[in-house]
Amino acid sequence: MNEKLDMTLHINGRDYAIRVEPRKTLVDAIRDECGLTGTHIGCEHGVCGACTIILDNEAVRSCLMFAVQAVGKRIRTIEGLADGDTLHPLQRAFMEHHGLQCGFCTPGFLMLAANVLERQPDIGDDELLDVLASNLCRCTGYQNIIKAVRAAAAQMRDARTTSAI
Repeated sequence: MNEKLDMTLHINGRDYAIRVEPRKTLVDAIRDECGLTGTHIGCEHGVCGACTIILDNEAVRSCLMFAVQAVGKRIRTIEGLADGDTLHPLQRAFMEHHGLQCGFCTPGFLMLAANVLERQPDIGDDELLDVLASNLCRCTGYQNIIKAVRAAAAQMRDARTTSAI
C-alpha cells in the first residue's frame, strides 16, 4: 500500500507543500520533493554526517528521521546558510583554508559547525574537535576543516564584538 500524506515542510524560510509516503526520510524529501540537493546522502545510518541539517536550531542527521516528523519545525539546509550572494563566514573559511576536497562531506560539516558556533560562539578547541569528530571525511585528513572552522569562529567573534560597539 503506497498511501501518501500531504504535508508542508518549512525550509530556509520557505514552505514546501509535498506529498510523500509516511516512511520517506527527511533527507529524501528535502532532495527529491523540494529540489534542495545540497544536503547529501551518505551512509543512511546516521554515522557519516553528510545529511546534517539544522532543525529548530539543533544539528540533526536528516537520514534518521521521517519527513513527517519535521512538519511544523524550522529546517535549515546548506542552501540557507549564505545570505543571498554573501557567503557565510564558514563557507568563506572552508575555501580560504582548503577545508574541502571532493566536497561530499562539506555541507554536513558546514551545517554542524554553523550550529555549534551559533549555539556556543566561544566553544573551546577540545570541545570543537569533539563536535567535528562526529562527521566523517575521506579526503581531507580533517586538519584544514578544523583550521577553517576555527578561522570562521574567530571572524564571527570579531563581528559580534564590532557590532556590539
